[in-house]
Amino acid sequence: MKKFIILIVIILSFAIISKNVNANTILIPDEAIRLRVIANSDSTYDQQVKLDVSFEVQNEIYNLLKDKNNINDARTTIKNNIPKIENAVEKVLREKNYVSTFKVNYGYNYFPEKEYKGVKYKEGNYESVLVTLGEGKGQNWWCVLFPPLCLIEAEESDEVEYKFFVQELIEKYF
Repeated sequence: MKKFIILIVIILSFAIISKNVNANTILIPDEAIRLRVIANSDSTYDQQVKLDVSFEVQNEIYNLLKDKNNINDARTTIKNNIPKIENAVEKVLREKNYVSTFKVNYGYNYFPEKEYKGVKYKEGNYESVLVTLGEGKGQNWWCVLFPPLCLIEAEESDEVEYKFFVQELIEKYF
């Protein structure tokens, strides 16, 4: 009888969770600050520099925002630390011997429509840190800085598998 009750609880829990959660839906809050890095071009080298810059800038901003609990503190911190963000970009460009200009802009910047893991994100102007490398004619990389919900552009082969604990229990024991 005890196993039967546990089984019923597990099945009901699984049904409720499955109905209310969609693993492919990533919600970006209305009040979010994004990071977008646009490459100079679509050349392999420019795209790699873009990824290196995005990694360094993301780490710099993460360190600045890790103790911030609200968006107003995050905004103030970013505004006051634009020179640190520029230094992070310069550091990568110097290490790569990459001779190009760049711009860092914090404000409302344009994002094109994006489909990520089956979810479409509308185009529009969003509060963001925008890093443009060189002419800014290449593919871009973006993520959400605050709250930290990074959406890293992944190759098709890099699939993420979502599992529910309850589902694993059912598969294991039944």
